[in-house]
Amino acid sequence: MKISNLFNSGKTVFSFEVFPPKKTSPIESVYGKLEEISALKPDFISVTYSAGGSGSKSRTCEIATKIKRDFGVESVAHLTCINSTKADIDHNLALFKENGIENILALRGDRVEGVEPQKDFTYASDLCRYIASQGDFDIAGACYPEVHSEATDEVEDIHNLRKKVESGASHLISQLFFDNSVYYRFLERAKIAGVNVPIEAGIMPVTSKSQIERMVSMCGASLPAKFAKIMQKYDTRPEALCDAGIAYAVDQIVDLIAHGVDGIHLYTMNNPYVARKITEAVSSLL
Repeated sequence: MKISNLFNSGKTVFSFEVFPPKKTSPIESVYGKLEEISALKPDFISVTYSAGGSGSKSRTCEIATKIKRDFGVESVAHLTCINSTKADIDHNLALFKENGIENILALRGDRVEGVEPQKDFTYASDLCRYIASQGDFDIAGACYPEVHSEATDEVEDIHNLRKKVESGASHLISQLFFDNSVYYRFLERAKIAGVNVPIEAGIMPVTSKSQIERMVSMCGASLPAKFAKIMQKYDTRPEALCDAGIAYAVDQIVDLIAHGVDGIHLYTMNNPYVARKITEAVSSLL
């Protein structure tokens, strides 16, 4: 099933993101958690590389196939291009096709210190265009409510986003954010620029102090005063912080659904408890 068709149903699309284990762990080590998460029946589950980019494309494909074939949930496989040659991409597209994976999240990928990028693909839009020319895949792209860290300004960022859509992305998934007003302003900019494809809001429930510090360092998401106070109040009480983080994410999602967003993409961090609590809280609203 093509993911883009989900946005024609008139309901708010509700999806999850999961990741493969590190190379040092057997792939089967995540199957139990992924089965629990899949049992919540989101509209689809996207599969990234391992944490920190330490995984492999074959593991991404294997887990995406497992989710679709064995757990009965449509899957989306992430694919990056900055460190890939055309031959690498061809290999992975063939692997996806062989395993019935129809949906790809096309990403540039992170620059790796000390590693010279390959030359075949410079931007995610290049990858979108190439995938579109190579088969009947549904292509998703990423977007950045608070502007991509390498963009000069909002204007350049939205220009690049429109180019990504024109190159074949049929829908978009946003980077995480904690201030809904930032997201609504981003949607306005995108609409004015003619970006007219569905855009899912990326929500990450913060369940630990180290998690928020890592996420802010990686993606530069701003922290509203309300969020900062919650983190400060409960940072020495792990269980309370987890519940507070879930409650904050639920509050964000309720507000987003009330504003008529196209979809919610929940960054589960492979945590069935968090995914279940949030799904139970918002399922009647979708």
